[in-house]
Formats: sequence, C-alpha cells, structure tokens
Amino acid sequence: MRILIIGGYGTFGSRLVRLLANESQLTLLIAGRSIKHAEELCNKLRGYAATTRALHFDRDNSNIEKELRIIQPDLLVDASGPFQSYTKDPYRVIKACLTTSINYLDLADGSTFVQGVSQFDAQAKKNNIYVLSGASTCPLLTAVVVRHLAKGLTRIHSIKGGIAPSPYADVGLNVIRAITSYSGQRVALVRRSQPTFSYALTETIRYTICPPGHLPLSNRRFSLVDVPDLKILPDLWPNIDSIWFGAGTVPEILHRILNGLAWLVRWRLIPSLTPFAPLFHWTTNVVRWGEHRGGMFVSIEGSDRDGQKQERSWHLLAEGDVGPFIPSMGIEGIVRRILVGKKPASGARAATMDLELQDYEKIFQKHAIYTGQYDSRSTNGFSESLSLYQQLLGQAWNYLPQSLQVLHSKNVVKVVGVAQVERGTNIISRCIAMLVGFPKSGKNVPVQVVFQRETNGELWTRTFANKSFSSWQTKGSGRSDRLLMEQFGPFTFGLALVTIAGKLHLIVRSWTLFGIRLPTCLSPHGDFYEFEHDGRFCFHVEIKHTLIGLIVRYHGWLMPTV
Repeated sequence: MRILIIGGYGTFGSRLVRLLANESQLTLLIAGRSIKHAEELCNKLRGYAATTRALHFDRDNSNIEKELRIIQPDLLVDASGPFQSYTKDPYRVIKACLTTSINYLDLADGSTFVQGVSQFDAQAKKNNIYVLSGASTCPLLTAVVVRHLAKGLTRIHSIKGGIAPSPYADVGLNVIRAITSYSGQRVALVRRSQPTFSYALTETIRYTICPPGHLPLSNRRFSLVDVPDLKILPDLWPNIDSIWFGAGTVPEILHRILNGLAWLVRWRLIPSLTPFAPLFHWTTNVVRWGEHRGGMFVSIEGSDRDGQKQERSWHLLAEGDVGPFIPSMGIEGIVRRILVGKKPASGARAATMDLELQDYEKIFQKHAIYTGQYDSRSTNGFSESLSLYQQLLGQAWNYLPQSLQVLHSKNVVKVVGVAQVERGTNIISRCIAMLVGFPKSGKNVPVQVVFQRETNGELWTRTFANKSFSSWQTKGSGRSDRLLMEQFGPFTFGLALVTIAGKLHLIVRSWTLFGIRLPTCLSPHGDFYEFEHDGRFCFHVEIKHTLIGLIVRYHGWLMPTV
C-alpha cells in the first residue's frame, strides 16, 4: 500500500511515519516542499520494515492532479496545515484526490475546514473513495470516547473535554499559528441547546486528569479552543445542551499571558495574535518546567432509560515524549484496519465514526499511555453508597486484593493487628512525632484502628499499644480533585491513590499548614503502601523529610474484628 504523506517530515507527519514504519506492507512517500528534510527522515528510518521514499510535493502547485497521477498513491494523507490558514481554495488537495480517485485522510483541526468536507460526499461516493477529515485527536478520538461513554444512555446533556500537553512536547510553528489565528476570536458552540458563540482562550476551567489507579496530572487550567468537536459533535448528538473543549498548557504563567492577550483581541485593541506566532513558538519551546507528562479528558452528563442522570468521564495519561504521537494515532488506526481488509466506507465526511475505542486501545498498549473511566449517578445516593476509596479509585478498585477492599469498605469499623515501629532519633523529628502523636519505637506492638465513616469523610483513630493518634480523610475538590485529603492536626496532605502490582501506594501531591498551601518540594515524603500477604491486610508507612531525616516508620498487618 502506497501512502503519500504531505508534510511527512513535519511535527505530526513525521510522527505518523514513525508509527507506521514497522509495517512491511507499506510504502511511505514522505513529501513536502523540502526534499532535504524528507531525505533526512528517510535516512533515520533505514532498517525499518516499511519502504520509505522522499518526494518533493507542494500542495499549492497548480498541477497537483498531474503529480498525483505520476505518484499513484493508494492513499494521500495531508499532515501539513495549519488548516485554519487555508483561505484560497482550501480544498484543492481534496479536489485533486477526487479527480484522480485517490483516497484521502487529514489531521485537520480547523473546525470550518473539517465541517466543510461533507460537500464532497456525493462525488466521493460516485468515485468509490473515502475522504475523511479530522482523523486526529479532535474530533476523531473525542467522538470515539463520547460514543463509548454514552453506551446505555438515552440522551447526552453535555460534553466537556480537554487536552493537556506536556510542557516538554515539541510544538510546531504551524500549531502555534493555528492557535494564534483564533485566539480572542468568536468560536461557535452550543449552550442551553442553542447555537451561540464565545471567544477562544477567554473562558477557562480547572480539571484534574487521572486515570483510575494512576498518578494524576497536576490540576490544570484549561482555556476554550476552536476545534472541530464544537461543530461536529452536535451533529452526532443533536439534542445536546452544551459542549465545551479546552487546552491546558503549562507553565501556567505563559497560559495566563496568552489568556490576557486573547482578551485584547476580543476587545479589539489588537486585530490578531498571528504576527506573534514566531515569538510564541520560540517561547513555548524554550520556557519549560513541570511534569514531563500529558493527558486528555472527556466527560459527559446524560440520562439513562430510567431517567436517572449519569456523569461519566474518561481520562488519558501519556508519559514522557509519547503524548505528541496521539494526534497521529487515529490515522495509524485507520491504516491498520485497511491492511486487514476493513476499508472505510466511501464518502466525504468528518472522521468521527471510522474507529472504535478498542482500536485506539490496541495502539495505546504499545506505548506509555494509560486510560480509565469514572462513572457516577447524581440521584438516589449512588455516590454516597460507595466508600471513600471506591469513589477515588473508580475502576481501579476492582483490581485491589480482597483484604484491601474489605478494610476500605463501609462495612468494617474496627481492625486489629501487630506492627513494628521505628522513630527518628534527632530532636526535630521527635518533636514532630510527638506533635502528631506518632507511636514510640517498638517490636510486635499491638495495633487497633477504628473507623468512623461519615458521608463527607472518614475518621481514622490508630492506637499503637496505649498511644493513639487520629486523622481525618476526605475526598479532595478544586485543585485537589482526585486526591485523598488526610488531615493530621494543622497539616493536611493531598495523596494520590496509585495501584502498582497489587499494592495501593499513597503518594504526596500537595500539603498545607493551617490551610496555607506549601511548596511540594518541602513536604515530608517516604514510602506509603498497602498490600496483601497470606490473605491479610498489610501496611508499610515511612515518613521522612529531606532536611530532618526519618520521622517515623511502621509496618505490620491488620484483620477485621468479628
């Protein structure tokens, strides 16, 4: 199968090439205005299963049809962009594909461009070819996820989504040009079941991306962006009340600066941010700090057959450098389906129905990409019927060992066991341990834990021998969403519940003193986890500080009382 990839050495085109390079059935024609750059990428891919060739190809050439007849690809992929800037005959490549009966895919994220592709539907069907636009994260992956989340629902009321790239992801100039072209400009969307508009990058929300059982991304600020989803998804779910999609870029200071500049465009103090695209591109790729991780979320609200309201959310976490490959994985998935005889139906349309979530999951499994889902009902006390840990862990709860599920259920009120305790020896650590009430050092110390479970949290009273101390655990909200908040006296810690190989780890993500947020780098740390051994609940708690050293360490086992 011969695939011509326009912009094949660019930001997303090169990643698509790398995703497909291990497929021996493919000949990848890496094309663009620079034959030098195309050849450089081909040289890097020597030894891979796919055949690669470098070609000079200018999408603005008046003889595109002639070039396509010479090249004779089975499929053309337009990975160039920015599609928002295609003002003069924006569909010239699609028209050339229709004339030469060549199948077409693109990574377009321009809402007007993607929506307008349907005008070629009749001609594409007549020529028995497929023309699919937006085969990228937006709108393809979003639509796939919404369709998955909506199973069993009779109506979707709202859709909300967002992408949170890693600050270390290499962002191409064309991507920045696309963003600056619509910053502060009108964006069409749906609210209160009516078509309306807002202004890009002037509306914000905060959200925490956290696949169940994984370390969450830090809470991000998301700003409204102009993506095809805002126009395409209401066509798929015509009774929807509202839709919103944002981008959560970091560092947040740069994000806020962009928000401020977008307001200047909205107020018509400056006409556009497009002239500043090169400066923004340089800044984005130089001023970097934060976690080298990215993510995505899609949440919906809807009603089931009984009229009960349901809230469901899907979370994706991409570690390291893998996140920027996700926009190209939609086309990878479509190509791999074609190779096994599952060709898309002929016609011209937005690529929203041509993959299912399992197609993406097969690709995600090859990379450090993790996904998961949370379900809740807002009626009949569904959430209240779940324990605190069940609510926080979502799907990951089902994979906990039975003894951990029993202890964290609502049925257990008291457990007893034995522990080994070691205290820090310096005066500062001893004072802290005394202030909190941590137990003294000892071997085979009898332990008792009493749980007082309320609707808004749990009070844990731990007694080691005759020494007791308590903590109050609640479900985090706001910037602490998806975290377990545990309060010891004046200190409150935000803990991520992470499941690894049957163990439940509690990882410190934030801390406060008398409600004042403190730098995470100065927080106490250590190794906190629960596990099962010989059918018993076991625990290991180690609390230390970089400057102070060990404060307390205790480990042991617990069993519910009959």
